[in-house]
Amino acid sequence: MAEAIALKSNVAGASAQSRRRILLELAIPYGLILLVIWTPRPLQKLLWWVAAAAIVAIFWLSFDRMKQLGLRTAGFFRSLWIAGAALVIAAIAVLAAVLLHTLHLPPGGLIGFIKTYWAYALWACVQQLLLQGFFLPRCLGLTKTSTSAALLAAVLFSLAHLPNPLLTPVTLIWGFAACLLFLQYRNLYPLAIAHAIMGIAIAITIPGPVDHNMRVGLGYLTYHHPTRLTQPQFTKPPSPQPSPLPQP
Repeated sequence: MAEAIALKSNVAGASAQSRRRILLELAIPYGLILLVIWTPRPLQKLLWWVAAAAIVAIFWLSFDRMKQLGLRTAGFFRSLWIAGAALVIAAIAVLAAVLLHTLHLPPGGLIGFIKTYWAYALWACVQQLLLQGFFLPRCLGLTKTSTSAALLAAVLFSLAHLPNPLLTPVTLIWGFAACLLFLQYRNLYPLAIAHAIMGIAIAITIPGPVDHNMRVGLGYLTYHHPTRLTQPQFTKPPSPQPSPLPQP
């Protein structure tokens, strides 16, 4: 009996040690991300590289396999409807923007559109990888249910978009839904595609003065919409400024 008690104590100690490690793996990168968001340039650039290095290092030390990150073919076609649903939502948003005269597209047709938003689309995929491949697994290690883990990851994702009044609630809803969908299908690609579609839809349908060109943190507070001293002319809409964590 004494041996059983000792074994149970060792297991509890190991579990507590594991939780402390998970908390550190969450707190350090997330704290650095918040510093990046709320720090002015040029120090922001330095902190960005520090945060990126910390996340890559933790990824490397705890990396298991590509399948764990959702980078696989299994489940892709079953979950492709997620990207389709994002297209439908984006189409509705574009139609509403046309009716409200808020749609703003970059010049140059399709080529101009790709040049303007290809970098954001790539960054949206990286954000989704961070949310599902980095934060969600650690939230699973801290919570009792997958639903509570998804909610915790979504809250962290959303808080990184403060004080933007549009992106903060949108990323909370999307983050929670994306985490639940990832736990069901275990495939990252449709979620990343959906993220890029909806993010670009926000960029071209919401006027810059409303969402401050999708800026977050200090960038949102210091945003100044350019004034027009002459007659209105078309100007190329700036690409949305990506936040360090996945946004819709």
